[in-house]
Amino acid sequence: MRNSDIRIIGLKLYFLPVKTRIPLKFGPEILTRVTCARVCIKVENAQGKISEGWGETPLNVQWVWPSKLSYELRENALKNFCRILAENLMAFNKRGHAFELGYDFQKEVLTDLIDKYNKTEKFDEPFPYLAGLVCLSLFDIALHDAFGNVNKVPVYNTYNSIYMNRDLSYYLEPEENYDFDFKGKYPEDFLIKPARSKMVAWHLVGGKDLLLESELTGNEPDDGYPIVLTDWIKRDGLKCLKVKLTGSDSKWDYERLVSVGKISLMHNVEWLSADFNCQVTDCSYVNDILDRLLIEHPEIYKMILYIEQPFPYNLEKYSIDVRSVSARKPLFMDESAHDWQLVKLGRKLGWSGVALKTCKTQTGALLSLCWAKAHGMTLMVQDLTNPMLAQIPHMLLAANAGTIMGIETNSMQFYPEASNFEAKVHPGIYKRTKGEVDLSTIKGFGFGYCLDNINRPLPEPELEYW
Repeated sequence: MRNSDIRIIGLKLYFLPVKTRIPLKFGPEILTRVTCARVCIKVENAQGKISEGWGETPLNVQWVWPSKLSYELRENALKNFCRILAENLMAFNKRGHAFELGYDFQKEVLTDLIDKYNKTEKFDEPFPYLAGLVCLSLFDIALHDAFGNVNKVPVYNTYNSIYMNRDLSYYLEPEENYDFDFKGKYPEDFLIKPARSKMVAWHLVGGKDLLLESELTGNEPDDGYPIVLTDWIKRDGLKCLKVKLTGSDSKWDYERLVSVGKISLMHNVEWLSADFNCQVTDCSYVNDILDRLLIEHPEIYKMILYIEQPFPYNLEKYSIDVRSVSARKPLFMDESAHDWQLVKLGRKLGWSGVALKTCKTQTGALLSLCWAKAHGMTLMVQDLTNPMLAQIPHMLLAANAGTIMGIETNSMQFYPEASNFEAKVHPGIYKRTKGEVDLSTIKGFGFGYCLDNINRPLPEPELEYW
């Protein structure tokens, strides 16, 4: 046992409601509000020192559980599962690095809890594993923050042999016949040094977003923030646009890419990515759009840096050979990359990169990062429209990972006022300037939230073990 090893001794869970200023389309569903789950975890290290850590994740119902079940039913199911996780974490009597505690809980407890939850609640369709991961992520993030705080060290300085009890060979295996050994390796070996203090920011062009002033109806919010894409580009100096597509209407998807591409060429945007929202089941759907772009709009085709998750979540059920797509453009796993084993399967099927998200746990994101980098895969860090505290671990992951190009960040588009308290302390990560975000204010131990200066009023805890 190391002096730095921690155990959980207290916990407070909060739910913070947030409304969008404009709707955000996720596949067939529309997001107009979200509940952010926030937790404070109190820990004690082996020296008897006590400190706290904080974690937060938006419970994005449409992303984690696409379904025809009512939004209210699914949202309540996610909230209730957060309560179940809190109870079980308090009973999880282990000590170690936050990375180790997060991994062990996920492997030893999470799947059984999801199975039990489905049997007990008898939903009309199963509560998804991805939903369970997102609920767990805020607790996992808080543990990492607490570990750094109680040991008085920035959390990204702890992913090494000084603080960790196990090297990566405990968690990861290389692909068969691949000349690599994880023995003696730690996450720190796969992080970039120094971490980025500024990054290029990707703006999300949602399926409901207006592109030009001519599309305005007069019913849009008049709150001082841009509405149409051209105004966002001008205000924030955007250089990178991620385009949400349907994955089911090839005519609309092609025309949307062309429209956004033409605007991009006119306003000096440099890169595009295309997100087909897991709706595609045949590679020809994506290939036909790309091939037509190459012939009819080669300048727009050249701007597409990568394609994101066209195919369904369940990679084992939908084991599609995607090499024909990745031969045209880099192809990134997102929703289907729950863990490194699925990244391994994806690589065999022809995926070329991985989109990391802190909402699938900090621990899991780091393991996927290490496995992917060891096998020559490219990385991106994607957003779950993270506001408030959720934005900071999200930013730090990208700053330390080394991505193909910057970071996706879009909470300032859909609920900018939600982060007012945090933005006073960290203005550079809640507003994009000259197409970039600035992380220079993130300082100190843990995730460097600077919580003492933020002073956000919180509601009464939903659940408290203190």
